[in-house]
Amino acid sequence: MSQLLRRPFGSHGKTHQITPADAGWRYVGFSLYRLRPGESAEEATGSNEVILVMVEGKAAFHAAGRDWGVLGERMDVFEKTPPHCLYVPNGAEWRAVAESDCTIAVCTAPGRGGHEARRIGPDGISLTERGKGGNTRYINNIAMEAEDYCDSLLVTEVFTPAGHWSSYPSHRHDEDDFPRITYLEETYYHRLNPVDGWAVQRVYTDDGSLDEVMAVRNHDVVLVPRGHHPCGAPYGFELYYLNVMAGPRRNWRFVPAPEVEQLM
Repeated sequence: MSQLLRRPFGSHGKTHQITPADAGWRYVGFSLYRLRPGESAEEATGSNEVILVMVEGKAAFHAAGRDWGVLGERMDVFEKTPPHCLYVPNGAEWRAVAESDCTIAVCTAPGRGGHEARRIGPDGISLTERGKGGNTRYINNIAMEAEDYCDSLLVTEVFTPAGHWSSYPSHRHDEDDFPRITYLEETYYHRLNPVDGWAVQRVYTDDGSLDEVMAVRNHDVVLVPRGHHPCGAPYGFELYYLNVMAGPRRNWRFVPAPEVEQLM
């Protein structure tokens, strides 16, 4: 199996834990908790900032010395309603207690103490259409460049209808040459509807030194250390993914693959 494809190591509790050291890069970390009512998860942020995304379900949060109450509203991610999220800076702690079955994504990157803890969404997040034809998909921007919520993190959700492509036309963000392109590592946390469906993701460089095509299943994570990284959802299978990006600067600039430049 590809080293870029990470399958969950269970269906309950902490089911993913990807660190920069584990991924072989410098910035992005990603973990996932799947909790039952009454169960809890807690972590210290250390040198990282964190965005906690309530993918599904409800949980009560205490973080950075404050009680944030119960976050979460959608019980199925494919409801496509805006997510409830919580930003926690570096040098803090957080704790979540599940109020229902819930899925909590933990998105991490280096923090510099430049932002205070805050709620993100659902207010201010609206489902936005992007692309056209078979490239149409729908975006919930959680903390992209326009939202000055974080020191390093860029986080967004994407819903790809059955039979459509996304993260396409193929593009890369693997050089530090702003404003032409920025270096951003990226993780994709995938969900499928129905749950026994599958989708494909290709990660490839222009010179062919990296070229992998992966069949992704429900709850898989794909690492994108460099290169282009399009996703395709077969007819009959709807695809969701949560993107986490970070690099030396908090800007998203990319270059298309030569074979699709005319499609941009």
